[in-house]
Amino acid sequence: MRKHIVTFIAGDGVGPEVTNAARRIIEAAGVNIEWEECLAGAVVFKQGLASGVPEETINSIKRNRVVLKGPLETPVGYGEKSANVTLRKLFETYANIRPIREFPSVPTPYQGRGIDFVIVRENVEDLYAGIEYMQTPGTAQTLKLITRKGCEKIVRVAFEFALAEGRKKVHCATKANIMKFSEGMLKQTFEDISKEYPSIEAQHIIVDNCAHQLVKIPEMFDVIVTTNMNGDILSDLGSGLIGGLGFAPGANLGNDIAIFEAVHGSAPKYAGQNTINPTAVIFSSLMMLRYLGEFEAANTIEQAVLVTLQERRTLTKDVVGKQNATSTTAYCDEIIKNLGKSSNFWKLRDYKPLQMPLISREPMFVKATSKVVGMDIFIQSNLTAEELGKSLEQLVFNSPVQLKMISNRGVKVYPLTGTSTDVVDLWSCRLMTKDQSELSDHLICTLIGKIGRSHAWMHLEKLTYFGDRIGFTKAQGED
Repeated sequence: MRKHIVTFIAGDGVGPEVTNAARRIIEAAGVNIEWEECLAGAVVFKQGLASGVPEETINSIKRNRVVLKGPLETPVGYGEKSANVTLRKLFETYANIRPIREFPSVPTPYQGRGIDFVIVRENVEDLYAGIEYMQTPGTAQTLKLITRKGCEKIVRVAFEFALAEGRKKVHCATKANIMKFSEGMLKQTFEDISKEYPSIEAQHIIVDNCAHQLVKIPEMFDVIVTTNMNGDILSDLGSGLIGGLGFAPGANLGNDIAIFEAVHGSAPKYAGQNTINPTAVIFSSLMMLRYLGEFEAANTIEQAVLVTLQERRTLTKDVVGKQNATSTTAYCDEIIKNLGKSSNFWKLRDYKPLQMPLISREPMFVKATSKVVGMDIFIQSNLTAEELGKSLEQLVFNSPVQLKMISNRGVKVYPLTGTSTDVVDLWSCRLMTKDQSELSDHLICTLIGKIGRSHAWMHLEKLTYFGDRIGFTKAQGED
């Protein structure tokens, strides 16, 4: 019998109750796992380690490469970063897999509809990079970083996951109609890579329409691949379709490391009460077993859970209400008692090993000729648009650049448009070379120095052409 060594992080709040329930069931099913218990989260924060993840835990994960963990909290007042996010980023677990599937006996408005889809969420970049700046006391900025390499990795995982589970269709959900560069990069990458998977139907969908269709016709979806923020929102929406976060398992996959955990949080107010529903963590552990190649054991446990839910004798309060509820322990005991029984509620899938894409860890550089033809300089000022515009025109009068326009919150306000637009004290001032010639770094520094003597500038963005492709957006109302 194969032996697996798995790093086990019980978690905070209800974490120990649900993770130990999953561990008991796995052991009862006869899987040969040695659990290496490690710490992360609140107890580590209290020891003064700001990351919430000690070196011993990091080393254990490096050795074992597979983790089953409970939810971790980031206590208010100490600990600067989420330990959950720290773990995902330390080990580049770039793919977040969240199955959404109808369970028997779980009351929802969609009962009987046969919901069965998976959200494949990019897990480390996008807005979750957490790069933010206060540009002025009243204007905040967040950088949304989407890379071609990140898009390629998550798109390939989505198609490979579809193959591993015998699924036939992958939707790519983006907001590329508005964010044409960032979200558009995922759309373009999806369209390029989908050609390599001719057996799978590939469709793009605008993310708000995706949310609309998930509520209206959730049966139409099989696999949805999307960016980090979109995936976070859609997966919580998806869990609501099937009865809540107690039925929402998850996996964080990378090239070398896999971390399996439920979607839900630590729920500290329920900790120690032995009432929490462990199904989400149990099904996360089934994803782990399949990742380890223990397909038979995973199917056996899956069937036992379905039988337990169908029998309705021993269910937790989120399913049957407080008056008729049983304990977490009793629910777990009932599942163990049902090992070996079969349910006809789900059609058994012919699971195959997931082939993670082999993408180099080396930096990926997209080659293209580039030419800087201008810059957007962001200025903090209490002047009006007209006053600021005339000042800048005078400052750059004898230079190779000219002021093309000023925008405020993405809307052109100078030259004056004759419309009434609310403005704040952060102005984006677009300077372009007069003949589309290249703007050198030396000239940019000279211009910044000159402008800086009259105005408080906050940051700047170069305006670049990559070959014949424009590398910057226009403001609303800009010619």
